[in-house]
Order: sequence, then C-alpha cells, then structure tokens
Amino acid sequence: MSISLDFSLLLREEYSQAILKGIATMFELTALAWLLAAAVGTMLAIVRMSNSRLGQAAVAAYVEVHQNVPMLVLIFLWYFGVPGLLPDEMQRWINAHNSEFLFAFIGIGLCMAAYISEGLRSGIRSIPKSQLEASRALGLSYLQSFRLVVLPQAVRLALPTLVSHSVLLFKNTSLAMAIGAAELTYVTREIESQSFRTVEVYLFSTLAYLAVSLLIMGGGAALEHRYRIKGR
Repeated sequence: MSISLDFSLLLREEYSQAILKGIATMFELTALAWLLAAAVGTMLAIVRMSNSRLGQAAVAAYVEVHQNVPMLVLIFLWYFGVPGLLPDEMQRWINAHNSEFLFAFIGIGLCMAAYISEGLRSGIRSIPKSQLEASRALGLSYLQSFRLVVLPQAVRLALPTLVSHSVLLFKNTSLAMAIGAAELTYVTREIESQSFRTVEVYLFSTLAYLAVSLLIMGGGAALEHRYRIKGR
C-alpha cells in the first residue's frame, strides 16, 4: 500500500491564510506568555531569596503547585473557573476581547513563571553573597542590589536553563487549542478535519514547531557564548 502525499492543499487561499493567522497567533501567544513568565518569575526569585519566611513559603507553595499540576488543568481553571469569580461587566469585556487567547497566555505565563523563578534562583545562588553585601554597603537598596548587581550575573549563569524553559513555553502554547485559541495546532486540526489529509497537515505542523524550537535553541546558544562569564 503506497501513500500519496499532496502538500499543495496547504497553498490553497483559505488554508494558507488560516495557517498564517495561526502562526501569527502562536508567536503572539509565545511572546506575551514569555514576558509574563519572565516578569513574575523574576519577582518570585527575588522574594524567594529574601529574608522573609512568609514570602519564601508563599513562593515555594506557588512553585510546587505550578510544577506539579498539569498546565492544561491550569489553563482550564483560568478559562472556566476564574471568569465566574469576576463582576459581570468584566466578564462581558473579556468575552468581547478574545477571552480564549487572554486566558491561554495568562495560564501558560503564570505556570512557566514557576520554572523560570527556579532557574533564576539557581543562578542567584551561584553569586557570592559578598557581592550583595558590598552593594548594600555602598548604599543600594535590596531591590537595587538585585537589579544592578546580582540579576545581570544570575541571568548569564542561568541562560541555558532559561532557554530550555523558553522552548518548553513555546511548545506548550499548543495547549491553548483546548480552549479554542486559534493558534497553529488549532488551525491544523481544523484543516485536517476539512481536508482529511492527516499526514500532510500534521507533518507541516510538526516541522513548523521543530524549526522554531531549533531557532530558539540556536539563539540561546549564541547568547550563552557571547555573554559567558569567564571562569564559569
């Protein structure tokens, strides 16, 4: 039995436009989720390294929950559970502004923030405490010491881990299809259900995800080589 592959269907106007929109949504979802994860993850790492036992316990609990609960479940929680807790006016506003996309990037971003915070924490722990103490002695506040002295070095040390988490975040954007966000995987499934060309459609999607993942890894490797700390 021979299988005849025909990728020309992907060039049809209705399918090609849908694919381009799906790819654009995929990149938008990745970028917004990454920015949210980086901001929240950095804040969590700083609090985790502070002297506040309450803050440390709260961050530890956050990390444990988001690392041990499937991301898909958290996305469902945000999409199906959180809106019911909001005022009616806010619910209507969210529903009118692409609620699927909104809750997808929030769920993915907050989940990946737990992983990024742990990656940054490992980098921070590699920095001698004397540097933080010296910066405080020079008159910098705790947050200024982290922002100007500790974090720049910690990011460079944790870069391989952060790149790995960035690739994981990108791949997990495909979970957004479960709540109807029209990213690449969602569009791929829709085209397959209409054309019945399963191999061609999913092979294209596979290659697209692989290409972007490799680009992220390649860019991360270049950054790691450029900003590598001598002697590390």
